[in-house]
Amino acid sequence: MTVTKQSHIFQGTVAARVPSVVSGDGIYITVEDPETGERTQLLDAMTGAAVGALGWGDPEVHKIMAEAAKETQYSYPAYLGNDYAEDLAEFYINNSPSGAFASALWTGSGSEANENALKIIRQYFLERNMPKKTKFVSRNSSYHGYTIGSLSIGSSARAKMFEDILLPSSQCIKVDPCYTYRNKLEGETDEEYGTRLIDQFEQVILREGADTVAAIIVETLPGSSLGTTPPPKNYLPGIRALCNKYDVVFMLDEVMCGTGRANPNGGLNCWENWLGEGEGPDIQSVGKTLGSGYVTIAGVLVSPKIHAAYVNGSGTIMGAHTYSGHAFNCRVALKIQERVKELKLTENIFKVGNYLGKQLKEKLSSSSIVGNVRGIGGFWSAELVKDKVTKECFDVDLKVGPNLQKICFSNGVTVMGMQGCNKGVGDHIMFAPAFTLTHDQADEIVEIVVKSVAQLEQSLDII
Repeated sequence: MTVTKQSHIFQGTVAARVPSVVSGDGIYITVEDPETGERTQLLDAMTGAAVGALGWGDPEVHKIMAEAAKETQYSYPAYLGNDYAEDLAEFYINNSPSGAFASALWTGSGSEANENALKIIRQYFLERNMPKKTKFVSRNSSYHGYTIGSLSIGSSARAKMFEDILLPSSQCIKVDPCYTYRNKLEGETDEEYGTRLIDQFEQVILREGADTVAAIIVETLPGSSLGTTPPPKNYLPGIRALCNKYDVVFMLDEVMCGTGRANPNGGLNCWENWLGEGEGPDIQSVGKTLGSGYVTIAGVLVSPKIHAAYVNGSGTIMGAHTYSGHAFNCRVALKIQERVKELKLTENIFKVGNYLGKQLKEKLSSSSIVGNVRGIGGFWSAELVKDKVTKECFDVDLKVGPNLQKICFSNGVTVMGMQGCNKGVGDHIMFAPAFTLTHDQADEIVEIVVKSVAQLEQSLDII
């Protein structure tokens, strides 16, 4: 598609118009070429940035939104509340393991949620008169959002140009990512690999001093930065135990992987794949599928421990975002989540999503450039390599991941093509379809992707 028509939107490709989404129907979207006006229907295997839970154009959601527009009124969160924000918080708390969460803050985006989480952690230790705890330990090859704070705790190519204005590296300390495909040693078991990574966290805490470390922050199932690599079974429980031992906040970022996208129990949280009751995070960020692309909403969930420190301390939070806890967004998100639960769509995407992953593994196994297919439930990735034996990455300038995204697009399916999963190099594509995915639609996705990978191989002169 040509994209030379003038745009007045200062985002993405500046000045030139890109294809516009004009409608959606279930798992399909229709896009319009800005130059020709030609419209094309695409099977939406990525739902933008993994936002889709319900399918597009859901008539029930249209009714929900119309009713919400009539029934809700704006309230400024610094000193006024609304029942819809309360009801959404209660829904999330009640549909998580018992005792996991006690309260929630609703924001406008995942970046905003993670930015708020950092402030919540800081004030938590001030409430407890522990002011030296100011350091955050997170991982290389991670992404937590596009604000200054969230870029600081992340580590990806998207942050590089802003390095000089981020929080100092002495405050935002990085450890190795949990990346089994590349970093597990030959002969090392999953458990041994997990233990090695947990030991690295502990070494950082001991080196920096436990009295200075505020939080360990990880993506439960990494998304765009690393490509949905599941952790060893002992990894998250090991981090939980470390945080308990050294009085460090355990924070999970589930903006992309959470709210039903990869839950084994028909619930909301991805961490339930590895953590049991009583082992959940102290703070968790959520977003994306919370509003299913119909409203802009994300959030921060806090555990009873964090909540109690505020209640027993100042009892207040200084500052608020203008549209936090927005009544319209919260009411729509609540009704969407209730509909997802009623239709058992979380169960569906876990089952059919795993079928999608199984088919991708099988059908792409003969490809000369697909080195690894990984994921859980409705969140999958395929890593692209120049050599499957050595796992050598393609030259970054070839833009293999983004180019495969374009080829898939031209063949009728959306995926997300990314670069940088392996220390700034490496390519992968991602899948995050709506929770309504059927087996037939999963087969269609796989068929188009296999065809697209073959076309990419030909363009790279690879047999």
